[in-house]
Amino acid sequence: MAIERIIIAALIATSLISMVSAIPGTATFYTTYFPSACYGNEDRGRLIAAANPSLYNNGGACGTRYRVRCTGPTNQGVPQPCTGNEVIVTIVDLCPGCGTDQLDLSQEAFSTIANTAAGRIQIDYNRV
Repeated sequence: MAIERIIIAALIATSLISMVSAIPGTATFYTTYFPSACYGNEDRGRLIAAANPSLYNNGGACGTRYRVRCTGPTNQGVPQPCTGNEVIVTIVDLCPGCGTDQLDLSQEAFSTIANTAAGRIQIDYNRV
């Protein structure tokens, strides 16, 4: 019984730390995955993302994974775009037009966390 309590407490603490360290930002989506700045024409799946130039860090972010969660809309077009899900994506590309703290998600990743009709959403994300 005591071990179960310790495990539950550890899981709760991990979740809280993850939420506290999350970076607020925005997300958009894209649909052409090849070639990518990190892997050329190599298929890295569909739960992928392109990083803003700062996060991309001259390719240093290639292969890193991020947990992404929709936190709300950025426009009035879709006032409640979030699905309530989160998604883990792998950085495979550079998004040169993305702003600071913006991720460009694959359409499959975006649709996991939000209605694609929104186009742009508010997110929290953190490295996993």
